[in-house]
Amino acid sequence: MTSNIPFAGNHVVGTNSILRGALFIACTMGIVDLPANAQGVSPAIADARQPAPRDGSHDFDFEIGTWRTHLKRLVRPLTGSTVWVDYDGRTVVRKVWNGRANLVELDVAGPSGRIEALSLRLYNPETHQWSLNFANSAGGTMATPSVGGFGEGRGEFLNHEVIDGRMVLVRFEILVISPTSCHFEQSYSVDEGKTWEINWVADDTMDEATKKLSVNSSISFRAAFHGERALS
Repeated sequence: MTSNIPFAGNHVVGTNSILRGALFIACTMGIVDLPANAQGVSPAIADARQPAPRDGSHDFDFEIGTWRTHLKRLVRPLTGSTVWVDYDGRTVVRKVWNGRANLVELDVAGPSGRIEALSLRLYNPETHQWSLNFANSAGGTMATPSVGGFGEGRGEFLNHEVIDGRMVLVRFEILVISPTSCHFEQSYSVDEGKTWEINWVADDTMDEATKKLSVNSSISFRAAFHGERALS
């Protein structure tokens, strides 16, 4: 029977030696990535090198309080309509669980009627994301939660909903303009995010009474985004 072990001169070269040499060359050339523990780095040290996920549990701290709200709503989304209606009123945001949740109460009115709504926002410490759970007094039930988080003063939260028999991707955005003003937009997409139609726009300005109580509003604003810039 013929041996499968190769020869080098007059010496037999073990298969393991050949494999180790080939692996060394491959790693040197960047062809193969070895796991950390195979490179002599303990898993604990390798884990320590990874950046820790950002704790976003206080991202909404800047918004706690009472806000003057101007809202406009597209009457018939996804129909080609361009008819908008306007509302004015207030938004009250209350802290729950020391900031790891908050409750938003919206109460606005205009020529087309009144909107009473709430949003229960919950922070998930495992995923480091927020879920926004919306309901209005007309329906009395929670909608499908939108899930997401903040980055550089902008929050983006997504979900899928069936609207008029179609599966629609829903995006809710929060743009933090300053410690005392923020902007909200809701958009629909029927092509999984290739194009969007905005159907809900709100601008909030902090109430004067809340400004007086929130002497540290600028500090909490900066802390909420870990020094990241606000969008203008």
